[in-house]
Amino acid sequence: MKQVEKLGERLFLIDDFDLKLEERTGTYILLDEQVTIIETCASPSLPYILQGLKELDIKPDQVAYIIVTHVHLDHAGAAGLLMEHCKHAKLIVHPRGSRHMIDPAKLIKGAQAVYGNQFDELFHPIVPVPEERVISVQDGYTLHISADRTLTFYDTPGHAKHHISIHDSLTNGMFTGDTIGVYYRDLQQYNVEFYLPTTSPSQFDPDEMLHSMYRIRQLNPDFIYFGHYGKSSNPQEVYEHMETWLPIFLSAAQDVFSHETNPASMASAASNRLFTTVRAYLTERGVPEDAKAYKALQIDMDICAMGLVDYLQRQDK
Repeated sequence: MKQVEKLGERLFLIDDFDLKLEERTGTYILLDEQVTIIETCASPSLPYILQGLKELDIKPDQVAYIIVTHVHLDHAGAAGLLMEHCKHAKLIVHPRGSRHMIDPAKLIKGAQAVYGNQFDELFHPIVPVPEERVISVQDGYTLHISADRTLTFYDTPGHAKHHISIHDSLTNGMFTGDTIGVYYRDLQQYNVEFYLPTTSPSQFDPDEMLHSMYRIRQLNPDFIYFGHYGKSSNPQEVYEHMETWLPIFLSAAQDVFSHETNPASMASAASNRLFTTVRAYLTERGVPEDAKAYKALQIDMDICAMGLVDYLQRQDK
C-alpha cells in the first residue's frame, strides 16, 4: 500500500495510519508556490506525515500553511507538533476552534471523557500552537497559494460548530473534513460505493449538517476530499447517501432513547442497531463478513451513537 498517493494536479494524499488502520485518516498536501497541508490527524501519525513530505521532496520549513477543518483530535491533534517542525507555517482554523489550538486543555479533557484509558495511546501529546501563528478564517475567506490556485473557506457546521470546508479552485474540489460524512473507500473492491454521516459528540446537529451539505452541493464541486478517507469523484452519490442514512441514524437512536434510561446503555444499544443495519445493507451488496472495513465501521458506529444520544439529550431538555 502506497503511503503517498497523487489525487490531482499538485494534490497528494498521505495515509496517516490513524488507529493503525490503512486508509482511515488522511493528510492532503497542496504542492504549490506556498506549500499547504490540510488535516494533521493525531500526534501518533506525525511520523507518517513527515515521511510523506520527505517522499514528496518537501522540507518542513517550506510549508506555508497548515489547515484543519475542525479541532477534533483525529483532524487537528498533531497540529502543534507539526508546527514545531514547520517553523514558518501558519495554522488556519475556524474562529470557534482557534482558542482550542492555542490552549488545548478543554480539548484534551473532552477527548479523555470519550476515550478514557485509550487517550494517551491515541492522542498524546497535544501541543499548544503559539497565538501569533494562528489565523482564524471567517466564511468566504480566500487564500491564494499560487497564481492559479485559490482556496475559499466556508463555515459548515453540523458535525461540529467549529467546522470549515475548503474549496480548491484548481481541481474544483471540496475538502469537507467530516461535514458530509465518511467515505469507506476500501469497499470499492467489492463494487460498493459507500458513505455514512459522522455524528460524533458533542456538537452534532442534523439540521445544520444537511444545510451545510446543501451549501456544498450548490457550489457544484467535481470532487469531495474526505478526512476519512480520500477522493470521491461522485459527489451526487455522497449527497444521496447522506440524505438516506442520516434519518436512519436518527430513527435508530430515537427508538433506543425511548426505551433506555442510562446514557451508556443507550449508546451501546444504538451502536449495535446501527452496525447491524449497516452490515445487512453491505451483505446484500456482496460485501463479505471478514471485510476489513468492518473494523473502522464498528469504531464509527460507537462514536456516532454517542453523538446521537448526546444530541437527543440536548433536545430533551
